[in-house]
Amino acid sequence: MITTPRAAVAVAVDVSVSAALAVPVNGMRLLDLFCCAGGAAVGYRLAGFEVTGVDIRPQPRYPFTFVQADALEVLGDPVFLAGFDAVHASPTCQRKARVTAWRGNRDDHPDTLSPTLRALEHLSVPWVVENVPEAADQLTPDYLLCGTQFGLRVRRHRIFQVGNWSSYSLLPPCRCYRNRDLVPFGHKHERAFADAMGCTWMTNIEGRQAIPPAYTRHIGNALAHALTERKVA
Repeated sequence: MITTPRAAVAVAVDVSVSAALAVPVNGMRLLDLFCCAGGAAVGYRLAGFEVTGVDIRPQPRYPFTFVQADALEVLGDPVFLAGFDAVHASPTCQRKARVTAWRGNRDDHPDTLSPTLRALEHLSVPWVVENVPEAADQLTPDYLLCGTQFGLRVRRHRIFQVGNWSSYSLLPPCRCYRNRDLVPFGHKHERAFADAMGCTWMTNIEGRQAIPPAYTRHIGNALAHALTERKVA
């Protein structure tokens, strides 16, 4: 069930969100599924997109328009989807993540990646799906990104598959191996890690599942270019 969208909220004087809101919109709308607190969303907003987030749980710090709903149900609603130029999805990663096996059982977590991919394949608009590197058995890693490629002091590898569009770009190599300047990932350092990702508006708990906005700013710039070329053609 899709509820009435909640308007963008004012996240308490946050530099990352303020910078994103200062970027002029490019006239393109992006749907951010499984949005959590908005790490991907801020990156796309920095690339000029008007972003609407969807998550099954309340997200009081999501800084843009937000709809509380099941992302998979939203993917089955063509009327709602018609309002967007592109779709990003970040299905829950616990079933794939290696850290889940260290601390528990992967089978205790639902598989949201498989049904998301099946639904995305039926879309005509460009889409992006993000997950942990362990999901490479299901995802084509069109992008494999690390924080160090963007000058961030974090090791957070994520893969991205794109659909209905293509892109190619060169980035500096990953420099996280044996890099002592990185902020450690762990409960003791969660606040510092979230801040180092550029997710300063989130709580430390929300930062556990976030990605650096730099990733989707990079992808979003390429996506905006692809959409512009499509409209011109």
